[in-house]
Amino acid sequence: MRLFDLSLRYKMPLWGGGLILATALALSVSFMVQAWDNLHHDLQNNAENMGRITARALFAILLHDEVWQAYEVVTLPFVTNPESARTQSMVVFDNELRVYVSSRSHEHALMQPMASLGPEFAALARELPREPDAPMYVRDAHEAQHIYVALPIASDGVRLGTLVVAYHKSVLWQRFSKLMQSAIWITLLVLGVLLPVTAYWGRRMMRPMQWITEQIRQMGDANTESIAPAFYTYQDEVGLLYQAYADMHAKLQEKAIFEKEMVKSERMAAVGRLTASIAHEINNPLGGMLNAISTLKRHGNPDPLTQKTISLLERGLSQIRDTVAALLVQAKVKSRPLSASDFEDVRVLVTPAAKKRATRMNWSVAVPDEVGLPSTLVRQVLINLLLNAIAATGQSGQVNLRTRMDDAQLVVEVENTGQPMSPDQLAHLYEPFTSFSENGNGLGLWICYQIVTQLGGTIRAESGTEFTRFTVILPTNLAHETSIEQNLPD
Repeated sequence: MRLFDLSLRYKMPLWGGGLILATALALSVSFMVQAWDNLHHDLQNNAENMGRITARALFAILLHDEVWQAYEVVTLPFVTNPESARTQSMVVFDNELRVYVSSRSHEHALMQPMASLGPEFAALARELPREPDAPMYVRDAHEAQHIYVALPIASDGVRLGTLVVAYHKSVLWQRFSKLMQSAIWITLLVLGVLLPVTAYWGRRMMRPMQWITEQIRQMGDANTESIAPAFYTYQDEVGLLYQAYADMHAKLQEKAIFEKEMVKSERMAAVGRLTASIAHEINNPLGGMLNAISTLKRHGNPDPLTQKTISLLERGLSQIRDTVAALLVQAKVKSRPLSASDFEDVRVLVTPAAKKRATRMNWSVAVPDEVGLPSTLVRQVLINLLLNAIAATGQSGQVNLRTRMDDAQLVVEVENTGQPMSPDQLAHLYEPFTSFSENGNGLGLWICYQIVTQLGGTIRAESGTEFTRFTVILPTNLAHETSIEQNLPD
């Protein structure tokens, strides 16, 4: 795998750490260069100041040829600071560049020529100006081990000699190494703080990106998660990406639900067409058989055993006729508009079933005197839902009916206590011949679904530990005198 193919949760800390390291290195190098220049400049200034003071004091001494006094003057700075004598020296030369006195008398003999003191002094002797009014001269050759500051010992145009102050460059390195050690420790301390912080923030910033990348990769799967509002609360680019993902996820969920409902509707419509077709094919010979039995009972003279057999056949064929009639969806009738009295009629019709099971009925109807919906169809939906609810409560249960107008829609809610339905039962509620009670034929909810769908409404079921609730929403945009296609048996 190439470096640039790594995950951003690794590349971000690496890039951030590399940038911090590069910045720290650049700043450290810049600081070191500046520190070296400052130390060099300070050392040279120190030598110049010491040389000027000493040169003025030596002029009168050289004028009276006081060698011992001159020696005391050049050795006095090193008496107060013996450590500096190891890296610093002062030598007084006469006009012929011979040693007059030296702070290191054991190294520089009296009257010894400057050129004989070593290659560095020899180079200084060749370059040193000797005019009485010559300015201070500094020699700092790259290959030399010392820095030399030469000052004329002169006054009023009279030059008596030259004072040379020499510093060993190890002084620079000693001071520079201390600064460098301090700088290194400070840099390491800063890096020790910044690098973990950068790694932490890099991983933390990339964790939401990693999560949303995985979710987008699985967008087509059913287990795609939605984003909690508190998951990422900032309104930066990542927050905007999360908002876009949330919007897309919501739209895809709506699309999936819509497609599921479409498939369900198409399946139910296909089942409805199939059952209606079968019902028609069964209804024709069934009617003939029932007519034949009726004729036989009216005009025949069967014996008691035959009479009993004919009655048994009639009851069986009648049950088949009732079942087939429930599958027919072709009857067209004119239905008056729904009114509040229809709800009272429904209450009267379902009350015997409720009393039989000792079911408590809570009735809350808030509708106008007339509603633009076909009363016959709505009544059948109410009766089917209420009878199913009463059957589902068991003994001594409770059924609640609530109706209200919500804008231009009639909202009906039927609740019942009892055993809650499983998710699998909820998924197959409206399929024909799917019964969840002992005595049902599995057609009541299917008929409700067909009626509600053809009226342009929706029916929704939800089941919990306290109540199972059916919610029907019907748009009230049908004219009162409109001929309604009724999904009821003949």
